[in-house]
Amino acid sequence: MKAIIYFDNIASSLVTTWWTPLFMAIFVAIVVYALWPKNKEAFDEAAQMPLRED
Repeated sequence: MKAIIYFDNIASSLVTTWWTPLFMAIFVAIVVYALWPKNKEAFDEAAQMPLRED
């Protein structure tokens, strides 16, 4: 009879259950923010910064 709980199983379960969906949600939120039409002007201005001569 095995009554021992292995840390590897707990850690693996925690990662697959909570961290993977959390990081996927964060990634999707960043992509939505970057592609939101309201932010286009700010990103276009930032893209031109290295080309400006001050």
